[in-house]
Amino acid sequence: MTDLRDDLAAATRRYERTDAAHEAARQEVMAAVLAALRAGVPPTEVERLSPFTSAYIRKMARAEGIPPAAPGPKRSTN
Repeated sequence: MTDLRDDLAAATRRYERTDAAHEAARQEVMAAVLAALRAGVPPTEVERLSPFTSAYIRKMARAEGIPPAAPGPKRSTN
């Protein structure tokens, strides 16, 4: 019979490895979001392609000094 403490320690090590990998992937996505916005990709497209909400994308953009996107064309009300 294995010691449950060994199982717990092993599970903790696996968790910590995946947590670090998740954070690295998150940082990579954040950098890609900011690069896309700087290159002029519309925020709605950035939102569609990323795991982040539009509010979080706006928050990230403002924190990095990226100005709001220009308003899109007005739709006809006819």
